[in-house]
Amino acid sequence: MSKVKNNIAILGAGGIATKMAATLQQMKDVNCYAVAARDLQRAQAFAKEWGFKHAYGSYEEMVANPEIDLVYVATPHSHHYEHARLCILHGKAVLCEKAFTANAREAESLLQLAKEQQVYIAEAIWTRYMPFSTTIRELAHSGIIGKPDMLTASLGYPVANKERIAKPELCGGALLDLGVYPINFARMVFGTDIADIQSHCVKNEYGVDIQESISFRYADGKMAALQATVSCANNRQGIISGDKGYIIVDNINNPHQAAIYNADHQLVKIYDCPPQISGYEYEVQACIDDLRKGKLEPTTMPHAETLAIMRLLDQLRAEWGVVYPADRETAL
Repeated sequence: MSKVKNNIAILGAGGIATKMAATLQQMKDVNCYAVAARDLQRAQAFAKEWGFKHAYGSYEEMVANPEIDLVYVATPHSHHYEHARLCILHGKAVLCEKAFTANAREAESLLQLAKEQQVYIAEAIWTRYMPFSTTIRELAHSGIIGKPDMLTASLGYPVANKERIAKPELCGGALLDLGVYPINFARMVFGTDIADIQSHCVKNEYGVDIQESISFRYADGKMAALQATVSCANNRQGIISGDKGYIIVDNINNPHQAAIYNADHQLVKIYDCPPQISGYEYEVQACIDDLRKGKLEPTTMPHAETLAIMRLLDQLRAEWGVVYPADRETAL
């Protein structure tokens, strides 16, 4: 992997694959190299629209191409393990869409395989790679709002009727699709020393969560109140509160602005996100940089953090009684 040509492939040709393709097309020194879908015609149409050199109607055939440096896995949550494993077994570095896998057991197996095969793999939780996320964390602990003690974060879109959201066989629900963002926001800003977690959820007729409220109590007394819903739209904001003021982040899913207010609710300063393509470019560039350095995992989203979050998601689902077919399998 020392001779990285930046040949990027996309496994899957759905909505999120389209967003990634539009981003790759505008990145410097990145080659839109290959795409694979379940049928060749769909892959060919995708390749033609977004300028990919090769199109495959078989995932196996694509990952066998020795010229590919990095595969972005853009299939539903339920298929992440299978498809990332396929890539690893063919020696292909992987950027796997969040949620990383269906459950922690799959994540453990996948990360162990990657370690054994000495193949790079990263979770594509894009907010973790954004420079502006670092800015927000630094602001929170800079003293500008005093001592930060409370955080709220919410994310909601009215997408409950989409099949990938509604069905347990596709690892649906609000938690894996949207809830990971407030959870990651809290862990990015307040850290991981969580002493207690309380939660509530509402489920649909298929038994998956459609909205939830999650509360973190940290060992040092900080608290984070988190919400996710696929039933309705909400403000998507993250608010970090201290004894001298607070920070309002406009969108925890893709932050563009952080507004600082003092304790009298007066606007002090606004910090804007630097110009970007879509925000996806940062995770891709991080992978390319890591591959050039011979690394096997990203610095900003290490494997231990991916696994810790998957275990947290499992814990929440177990409390709610949200079960996926993958949870019932005794062996991988």
